[in-house]
Amino acid sequence: MIESDGAHRDSARSTGAERATTVQLSTEHGVFRAVGYWDHNRRDEQIALVYGDIEGDDALTRVHSECLTGDIFGSNHCECGDQLSAALRAIVGEGRGVLIYLRGHEGRGIGLLAKLRAMQLQAEGLDTVEANIALGLPVDARNYQVAAEILHDLGVRSVRLLSNNPRKREALLQHGIKVTEQVPLLTEPREENLVYLRTKRERLGHHLPHLDGGVDRTT
Repeated sequence: MIESDGAHRDSARSTGAERATTVQLSTEHGVFRAVGYWDHNRRDEQIALVYGDIEGDDALTRVHSECLTGDIFGSNHCECGDQLSAALRAIVGEGRGVLIYLRGHEGRGIGLLAKLRAMQLQAEGLDTVEANIALGLPVDARNYQVAAEILHDLGVRSVRLLSNNPRKREALLQHGIKVTEQVPLLTEPREENLVYLRTKRERLGHHLPHLDGGVDRTT
């Protein structure tokens, strides 16, 4: 069933997130409401997966940055694909929540090709921060304004944020979304991504206390 939610992207509106359509989406994790948006600021399309009644306070929320290599191809270089699945499971387990999948955030906002170049530099010994700097690019170029606009449109007043990244919490607060709790989203590290994850903890401030034990090779 497809539900129309207002004007299409060619309307007179020129800024912000505009709801375009809503459809029921059955996934391996559960049945969600997929709400599509046109992002006028970035000239891009965005999507929110809604489970249960999320209006009001304390909706369990994941703001997930697009990662083609991790989310689609299952790359072991990062933990993105594991986090995406874990977040959807957590939302279904909670009985209510929302996952906003942010396109245009590839490689912390530098784009797919630049991310692949940065990965090559990491293979040569640089960490993820050094690689971006070596390419003359920002360490993190992401903007979360559209995520906040989507949450406002969905009637969410405050969130319990599924994230290890303190900057994500700060960004939502700056855009008017109250964060009542930051819920850790920890995934089992792999030998291939352990250095990458430690860099995120030590240089980007991510809360990753489980890395102290290294990689459990018995599982």
